[in-house]
Amino acid sequence: MEMHATWSRLKKSVCGWLAGVTALSIVLAVPGPAQVSASSNATVNLSAEKQVIRGFGGINHPVWIGDLTEDQRETAFGNGDNQLGFSILRIHVDEDRNNWSKEVETAKSAIAHGAIVFASPWNPPSDMTETFNRNGDTSAKRLRYDKYADYAQYLNDFVTFMKNNGVDLYAISVQNEPDYAHTWTWWTPEEMLRFMKENAGSINCRVIAPESFQYLKNMSDPILNDPQALANMDILGTHLYGTQIGDFAYPLFKQKGAGKELWMTEVYYPNSDANSADRWPEALDVSYHIHHAMVEGDFEAYVWWYIRRQYGPMKEDGTISKRGYNMAHFSKFVRPGYVRVDATKNPDTNVYTSAYKGNNKVVIVAINKGTSVVSQTFTLQNGKASKVIPWVTDASRNMAAGSSIKIKGGSFTAQLPAQSVTTFVGELAH
Repeated sequence: MEMHATWSRLKKSVCGWLAGVTALSIVLAVPGPAQVSASSNATVNLSAEKQVIRGFGGINHPVWIGDLTEDQRETAFGNGDNQLGFSILRIHVDEDRNNWSKEVETAKSAIAHGAIVFASPWNPPSDMTETFNRNGDTSAKRLRYDKYADYAQYLNDFVTFMKNNGVDLYAISVQNEPDYAHTWTWWTPEEMLRFMKENAGSINCRVIAPESFQYLKNMSDPILNDPQALANMDILGTHLYGTQIGDFAYPLFKQKGAGKELWMTEVYYPNSDANSADRWPEALDVSYHIHHAMVEGDFEAYVWWYIRRQYGPMKEDGTISKRGYNMAHFSKFVRPGYVRVDATKNPDTNVYTSAYKGNNKVVIVAINKGTSVVSQTFTLQNGKASKVIPWVTDASRNMAAGSSIKIKGGSFTAQLPAQSVTTFVGELAH
């Protein structure tokens, strides 16, 4: 049994209920839907800039499930046909230094493709931890209070090891899911705050904290409210397991987090069911979730759990899944350094749009969760393009390029197939 099996079962119990599309809805999705017109135009304001996008990606975990092969690395980080275009790789800081070398080859490949790499630890070395009584659980584990400085040095050692092996880490996390640590190391908000104040400043890399499993603000509020701790945090990282969309916004971060990045560093959605990666229209929930993470959460990064898994973006045979193509509608076209711009986020029932600009391009991602084709009009403001190229994924197509659509008077109208995601890409006029 693989090491994360207990964790996966626990995580499913927390967020299994999140699945937004039931088997019944799959049965009811009949072919040949009627066409309807959207109730309102989707307006894209190219001068109303939001967050800078760092990228999209997932974790490679050679210790738990085996390394990506050379071909799989190309599929993950390349951006050609039948490739995901991932621009972020997450790796594991193993508590056994003898395992560190296993992270190198895939990380080097990711960087060679232009991606950034960050690392998260699940446990400190065993000589730095102790058991304690947590709500009756006497086997709960935490970092010893006299080992905080040693732990910071341990994280530095990983940064140095990777650098010496050709991998400059973009960032390193203090702890993966400190508030959901049934099978790893617990941290209270107070403990995390203490480490961030007293020790994180000695880490020779950007620091990610606190990586709550559910974006629970009690883990990150203390850091944001403490100038010293905040100064030592470069990226506020979180996971979105079971997080309601209404909780994606973080007003305190908006108030206090100037100069800091905001990343979603792990999720699978809507479930981790065996061999679920190609289920349709369930896979459409992946792009729907990313849409809300970008628009409601203002996240700069969106990072899946395992890159290669039978419920992930890449299946065990190395081919891209339906869930993966839904990620690719963002990752292949919304490249690092692009900026999200304001767009009508919900122009019609079941239609969701977001827009981005970069490299003299405009990118619009439109999701139609409904069972009817929607005729949707898009209007560009404060910027011009002569045409857009649509890329479509639906029940029968995967990232299929369509015919170019002319833009007249700043607007174009496109057909959004039933239960589909479409990315429109246009060159902006100078």
